[in-house]
Amino acid sequence: MAFSNLAQAVTVSTTNPSNGATNTPTSTNSSNNIVTGTAVSATFSQAMNPASFDSNPAGTLLTFTLKDSGGNEVMGTVAMNAANTVATFTPSDSALRTNEKYTATISIAAETIGGVALPDPIEWSFTTNDRPVTGQALVNLGTAGTFAILTQTGITDVYASSIVGSVGTSPITGAALLLSCTEVAGMVYTVNAAGPLPCRTTSPNLLTTAVGDMGFAYSDAAGRSIPDFTELGAGEIGGLTLAPGLYKWGSAVSIATNVTLSGGPNDVWIFQIAKTLKQASATRITLAGGAQAKNIFWQVGDVVAIGTTAHFEGVLLAKTLIAFKTGASANGRFLAQTAVTLEQNAITQPAQ
Repeated sequence: MAFSNLAQAVTVSTTNPSNGATNTPTSTNSSNNIVTGTAVSATFSQAMNPASFDSNPAGTLLTFTLKDSGGNEVMGTVAMNAANTVATFTPSDSALRTNEKYTATISIAAETIGGVALPDPIEWSFTTNDRPVTGQALVNLGTAGTFAILTQTGITDVYASSIVGSVGTSPITGAALLLSCTEVAGMVYTVNAAGPLPCRTTSPNLLTTAVGDMGFAYSDAAGRSIPDFTELGAGEIGGLTLAPGLYKWGSAVSIATNVTLSGGPNDVWIFQIAKTLKQASATRITLAGGAQAKNIFWQVGDVVAIGTTAHFEGVLLAKTLIAFKTGASANGRFLAQTAVTLEQNAITQPAQ
């Protein structure tokens, strides 16, 4: 992108977002999981004097500003890169507004290291998309995300459970998948000619890929850094209302009473739990504000136990056993690196 109204010795080669861009995200998430409103930048053909750049509320020159369609200034700060060739405006708020046209302006107060000022202001506009961008990116489940239950060492069952979604186990033989066909509204995958008939489908390659993706997803969730909450409630989250974000515990987590996850339909929760996760009998995880189970990820380093008649929400990525007690229900996916045990449970995979 070039601007013809710059001083002869100075050009702006690119802006980000570009002039006229549509569907611009409302926020960005850095590699350290720090969320800010989408940053706006301009790249110059030569080094600029950083002392000539500022923004609202820092300074009085207001060299680099961002305004919405109503002419209201966005609060933020401006920083130059090490070479002083890129000026970046970062909003103070965590997100820009959705479906909004913004106009960025660099005033004639901007000048080069050699003291050459811009003869005219530089201006460009872009429009944000109609949905907010979440603070945490979704965990990529890959092909594991097509399963309601996926395990490496088998699925046991106290009849009758009800599973809406596909199930599979690998690398263990299909003889370790003990659900009956009438209990599964979905595909039943095994690695060999064993398992429930007539619904069994032998597909070792598909299962090998899915189990590999399950491992990658576990590592992705476990590797997220800069948590928003650490050791919340000393591991007891019953009775709390949890906002979207990254949560981390170095110990066990328990849900002794009902817990609520409150956020929008695009918000993401990631729970990093080093030891066990235990949900007490007759308790519920409840979603509020449009929150969706597909955007909730529980990464658990030890055994998971869902109590009698309890209700669970979200995607469980477990290093070891996931055990459902009698009559427990869930809206989620259960991806275990050992086994899943069922006792007359109702499990439904989340809507995509």
